[in-house]
Amino acid sequence: MANDLTLRPPGADDFAAWLPLWDGYNAFYGRHGASALPPAISRLTWQRFLDPAEPVHALLAWQGGQLLGLAHYLFHRNTLMPHHACYLQDLFTVPEARGRGVARQLIAAVADAARQAGSPSLYWHTHHGNHAARQLYDRVARDTGFVVYRQTF
Repeated sequence: MANDLTLRPPGADDFAAWLPLWDGYNAFYGRHGASALPPAISRLTWQRFLDPAEPVHALLAWQGGQLLGLAHYLFHRNTLMPHHACYLQDLFTVPEARGRGVARQLIAAVADAARQAGSPSLYWHTHHGNHAARQLYDRVARDTGFVVYRQTF
């Protein structure tokens, strides 16, 4: 269990620990090799986490000096409510930490941040075939049944 887990926003010195998890997350979703994100995008993403004017946030899960997981989330307006919605955009744990409660604690911490910001809900997407993650998600949230479509330009 991840009882001695420390969850906190990233600091400027955490980039070297964060980048391998970020790369692992992207590789999981097929963004590696020729389709990998350009390093400039990763740097921009990192800088956004450190900029208090940005609506994009991160939480890092540490245990014993090792980074075990990350959660990236953002707040945005929508047409269904007066308050900002909270979108959990990225969630990733290192393989050796899976099944130990790290992802569950990260989701709970993002939910707490959403409540504190006045957001009435937290939502996220995952790939249909991400069966291991979906087992957790089915226990902590409701599957809305929506399918995501995307146009790429």
